[in-house]
Amino acid sequence: MFENRKRVVLLAAICALAFVSLSAQTADTEPKGNSPYSRFGLGDLVNPLFAAQTAMGGLSAAYNDPFHLNMANPAALGHLMATDLETGFFAKYSSISDGNSSASLWSGNLNYFALGMPIMNPINRALEKKSDKIGLGMGFVLQPYSNVGYNLVTTQQYPEIGEAATNFKGSGGTYRLMWGNGFRYGRFSAGVNIGYLFGKISYDRTVQFNDVANQSYLTRYLDEQSVSGFLWNAGAQLSVPLVKKPEGVTRSTKEKNLILGVYGNSSTGLNTNNSSFHTRYNLTYNDRDTILLETDSIRKGTLPGEVVFGITYDHSNKLKLGFEYALTAWSAYVNPLQSAGLSNARRISVGIEYVPDMFSYNNYLQRIRYRGGFTHRTDPRSVDGKQLTEYGVSLGLGFPVILPRQQTSFINLTLEGGRFGAGSPLRETYARMTLGFTLNDNSWFFKRKFN
Repeated sequence: MFENRKRVVLLAAICALAFVSLSAQTADTEPKGNSPYSRFGLGDLVNPLFAAQTAMGGLSAAYNDPFHLNMANPAALGHLMATDLETGFFAKYSSISDGNSSASLWSGNLNYFALGMPIMNPINRALEKKSDKIGLGMGFVLQPYSNVGYNLVTTQQYPEIGEAATNFKGSGGTYRLMWGNGFRYGRFSAGVNIGYLFGKISYDRTVQFNDVANQSYLTRYLDEQSVSGFLWNAGAQLSVPLVKKPEGVTRSTKEKNLILGVYGNSSTGLNTNNSSFHTRYNLTYNDRDTILLETDSIRKGTLPGEVVFGITYDHSNKLKLGFEYALTAWSAYVNPLQSAGLSNARRISVGIEYVPDMFSYNNYLQRIRYRGGFTHRTDPRSVDGKQLTEYGVSLGLGFPVILPRQQTSFINLTLEGGRFGAGSPLRETYARMTLGFTLNDNSWFFKRKFN
């Protein structure tokens, strides 16, 4: 019991540190990157998947694993066989080009923090000789939802007054905290996630006339927005047997299934608290004039609905090969602080995971999980009437680590490369590395018996 108490205290401390870290990022007023298109919508959307799924091109609808957490489709929680602590960090290199010049940027941070657990411990069921047809799982995740970070200057010539420079600057982001529950009976599973979206975004625009700098007024438009809202999604998975596992065999590489998966949500409400401070001032004459001052303007908006379909061929303990299609109705997005003008976004992903021999005891390379994937998506934002697109490839490795009590955990390394905004005025070429840790423990909820 003392060991369990130490484990709970440790996880509580890690959760608190993660929450403080993300909250500090939300309150930061300085841009951490320079992504010009994050001016639109809620910013650049963050990939919500963990390292293992990201390496497989982003498969989530028809993905489940007894020792890896999948919070995107809560139906996968019913397949968990151990308490699973997932955390990940990323580092990203970006090169942004307009065709004539380019700029490079490094960024990185905590990517996600999640905890999942089977409510019905598999060890208890095995010792009590109970059926394993029923599974119950629960999970929590705290992670970024979107990032805003840009700092750019545009210039325009006017016949009477010369050059006018506009400096656009934005910072902040949003985060989500989700709680999921999944239920499995036989080959069918279903689940529901509920959660909370929160964050703060700052938009700062300054206009200055360079050719008449001493006589002209500098105009600044500062708008800040705190957002919050209720999130939910529901999903289901069905495993269709192609080749059944031999009777009485628990470890088999011969079982083959097709996993069908779907999850999604309807549009939900978005609450905003807006503050605006618009002013004109001249530093030469020390003259300042307030154009607009507005605080605590409470308004309502709308977050988009989404649906994701997937199919995965699963050769047990050997091979996963999947395809996925996602549609998000961003055309229904409403934000009172900006005219959104967003379009529906689509994503296509394919991915693979291969394990040469999961049960090899004398060749570590045979036990490594080798992953790869490809994804292509349309972004909800458009430039000059043309919707932005992104495509990327991914490679990954899952290194098994044997912890005390012979429980296998994993270090997951994912490398991604791709291009965003091809054909638009600004194009981003990026390389990204995600390092994830999957720590498994099957002694939680274990009923110890004493004679």
